[in-house]
Amino acid sequence: MKCPITPIWKIKYIRFTFFLIIFFFLLPKISFLFQNVASAKSKSGDERPNILWISTEDHGQEIGAYGDEYAHTPNIDRLADEGIVYHNAFVSSPICAPARSAIITGMHATSLGTQNLRSDIEIPDFIKTLPEVLREYGYYTSNNSKTDYNFDPSGRWDESSIRAHWRNRSSEDQPFFSVFNLTDSHEGGTNNYDQERFEPLEERRDPDQAVLPPYFPDTEEMRTLWARLYDQVSVIDLQTQEILEQLEADGLHEDTIVFFWSDHGAGLPRYKRWLYTTGLEVALIVHIPSKFRHLADLPPGSESVQLVSFVDLAPTVLSLAGIEAPDYMEGVPFLGTYEEEPRTHFIAHRDRADDVYDMARAVRTNKYMYVRNYMPHLPYIQDSWIFGNQKRSYAELHRVRAEEGLPKHGEAMYRPRPTEELFDVQADPWELNNLADDPEYHYVLEQMRMRLDEWILETRDTGFLQEAEMMIRGKDSTPYEMVQDPDQYDLPRIKAAAELVGDRSVPVSVLTEMLEDEDSGVRFWAAVALRERVEHDAWKAQESLQNALSDDSEVVQITAAETLCFLGHCSDPLDILAEYLQDDREWLALQAAISVRELGDRVAPIEDVIRETRLAYSGDRGSRGYSSWGYPMFIGFAMDQALVNLGGDWYPVLHPESDEYGPD
Repeated sequence: MKCPITPIWKIKYIRFTFFLIIFFFLLPKISFLFQNVASAKSKSGDERPNILWISTEDHGQEIGAYGDEYAHTPNIDRLADEGIVYHNAFVSSPICAPARSAIITGMHATSLGTQNLRSDIEIPDFIKTLPEVLREYGYYTSNNSKTDYNFDPSGRWDESSIRAHWRNRSSEDQPFFSVFNLTDSHEGGTNNYDQERFEPLEERRDPDQAVLPPYFPDTEEMRTLWARLYDQVSVIDLQTQEILEQLEADGLHEDTIVFFWSDHGAGLPRYKRWLYTTGLEVALIVHIPSKFRHLADLPPGSESVQLVSFVDLAPTVLSLAGIEAPDYMEGVPFLGTYEEEPRTHFIAHRDRADDVYDMARAVRTNKYMYVRNYMPHLPYIQDSWIFGNQKRSYAELHRVRAEEGLPKHGEAMYRPRPTEELFDVQADPWELNNLADDPEYHYVLEQMRMRLDEWILETRDTGFLQEAEMMIRGKDSTPYEMVQDPDQYDLPRIKAAAELVGDRSVPVSVLTEMLEDEDSGVRFWAAVALRERVEHDAWKAQESLQNALSDDSEVVQITAAETLCFLGHCSDPLDILAEYLQDDREWLALQAAISVRELGDRVAPIEDVIRETRLAYSGDRGSRGYSSWGYPMFIGFAMDQALVNLGGDWYPVLHPESDEYGPD
């Protein structure tokens, strides 16, 4: 029997019907895209502004425009005279990669899982960075050249290299978003004796005129380092002017909104890495040319005390371009078409920096700073390579401390911390007087606690999972997507467990019961709580800790092993730590390496494994030779310090001319 042949007219009808279905399905999406592009053009006038970011490293407001008379920054000051100076500008983390992750995404690093320094995190495909969104609206985007986002930067820019420039766009009519990252103020330069970088300066800061913070010893060395910090900012000032002159030479000065900003506090003790105002407060100067002045409420030469978090930068740039920020962005636009009401407070965080693990959160208003330390037993300055004598500032602190000459608040950097800190930053700008236990401030304390609790739960803060645990749970998707699922991340219960660390009123029996909880996140914090009590009553949990060495969670095993070894029972725990030092998962090996470093000379029985691990991560990065700037370097840091703790060393410095600390 022959198959019936469909008439030609029916085939054409079916095709036409199919075309109509597809057309009307896509029409709203196409219309929406064109409407937004048109809106981006019309809402900024007939033209869209170019956007230029000049970003700098490792300094705060050590600039003349901020009223700092010790600073010499005439070019930045001139930009400020024609722009807006933001006095209350802050990053969300006091170290580079987590801070830059938030800047480029408009999302808190703790939402994405990018809060730990130089990690390699997968983020969802639907989350686009600022340059990706701008590209969708016709902008040319260039980055020269630092990324350091804690996730893969590939393909997110039109060009990202040391040659990237707005001049490389194919048409002069195309609006651009160009970033220049100036790195000569990095902590590596602050903490060495190199003088070559200062050759362009006509004058240097006089150390004798330096006014040191109250937690530094008033020594010639500290004055010299303080002056050196300011000289580095003066070098940045010259480099800033070079970029602005290129803009002027290209006739783009009146078409371009310029942002000058720094990425976190200075590369000195109690600044970079510290979750205080000194680590978070940064420079932010915005110059808006006359044709786009309708996008700002303030005239040229203004000074603003509006509270700005750098998670706000991405949505603000989009707002200036007439583009509404995507729903996933968590920042608040403070300029432009979509400007919102000023924020009343912001949240900041401190997590792993280098090979120093920590977990703390802060709430800052214009008047108060609240800090919640979830690992209060860990001082800021630990027995770690990153705080070693190869850095001049730390070498000087160590020297003066050995002579018992540190100021009270300098000594505090070496001590455990309270679980809560509260400072009146208007009366106490250096944040030296903790008001958390003062009954007069009980209401303020409760209010700050409430703000933090709400934010943690609303943003699904990934940091309540230890780094390796977060990586394990998120291996089939991304940390961001994993924590949205309450079955995978029971945040309220895990957070409640974390809040028990440092609370000595909690019976040890409660913590031992928690070591058997069904959630490894709860078990981890129970082990941390016992670790905090090793010099108090953690010995009562010895049997439970011994059982935890065979826990289903590698993270719980490592934490229990560290705690047991501090209690004087090291045989089985050292076997556990030696095993995980050699694990192929670098983020897990790093956790074991941190525990080994913290245990001091107790790890002598596994010295051979420590040396093998150090060899496995050796390479040509840094002056002591690491295989990469990421996890391998931090594992190497921990192993180097562990060997020093045992009275040895790894091997002589290989490349003394390189920057020991990498591009953080």
